[in-house]
Amino acid sequence: MIFAIEVAIGGLLVGVMYSLVALGFVLIYKSSGVFNFAQGDMTLFAALALVGFLTIFPLWLAILAALVLMIALAIAIEAIVLRPLVARPPLALFMATIGLGFLLQGIGQGIWGTDPKGLNIGISDIPFEVKGLMVSQFDLVGAALSGALVFGLVWFFQKSRTGRALRAVSDDHEAALSVGIALNKAWAITWAISGVVALVAGIMWGSRLGVQFSLSLIALKALPVLILGGIDSIPGAIIAGLVVGASENLAEVFVGPYVGGGIQTFFPYLLALLVLWFKPYGMFGREIIERV
Repeated sequence: MIFAIEVAIGGLLVGVMYSLVALGFVLIYKSSGVFNFAQGDMTLFAALALVGFLTIFPLWLAILAALVLMIALAIAIEAIVLRPLVARPPLALFMATIGLGFLLQGIGQGIWGTDPKGLNIGISDIPFEVKGLMVSQFDLVGAALSGALVFGLVWFFQKSRTGRALRAVSDDHEAALSVGIALNKAWAITWAISGVVALVAGIMWGSRLGVQFSLSLIALKALPVLILGGIDSIPGAIIAGLVVGASENLAEVFVGPYVGGGIQTFFPYLLALLVLWFKPYGMFGREIIERV
């Protein structure tokens, strides 16, 4: 039982970081209706930039420089790539983000190289004991930082004036325009926040997995989270991330040995498929009803 609890806790801590990646998708989709398939590549780009800046700056200054770069990059993407495609078919916007992802990969690896790189931010991965349970120190700190950002964003969207304006834009673009909310400004702010989320995710996952091409594929781990929680739900991304993290760990440890292992790779997608049968819009997604 203690071992099962340890496995579940480890999964929950990793799940918070899954929620962080999924949150980048949710923010963009809620504000502009664009599924940003380049979010994983933005995470890789941010991690590569941080590693590059660490060669010339101390850690705090390197993080600050990477933060400024990601905010500027995200705003530029919105203004140059996506704003001209407003009112285009959703497929065109989706394809644009796929192309953007390959572009970011090429630019990032062209500047900072293609070799795998380590990222050390000074957090030890030595487990420690809490009432008989072994907990990874890195996972705990990573979950705390990711959780702080996630709940900070929840507060921002729920309580701040700017956050409420962004929610109004996500609910109804025309109604938001009618009360004087500038869509371009709202989209720029949302993309800037997405850039910050990509940097934090890049720091956490880059420290955990190393900074390499496969880091961009972390976005694929966020897809089951989006399906479970609902692509337009911030609380859904948080809860679904925890569910996916804990369930995939438990499945790998207790079911994996009976099926040859490797179940952790596909179990979240199996779970998402089961949810889709009963809740096509996810657990917290908003059901869309179209009148013909």
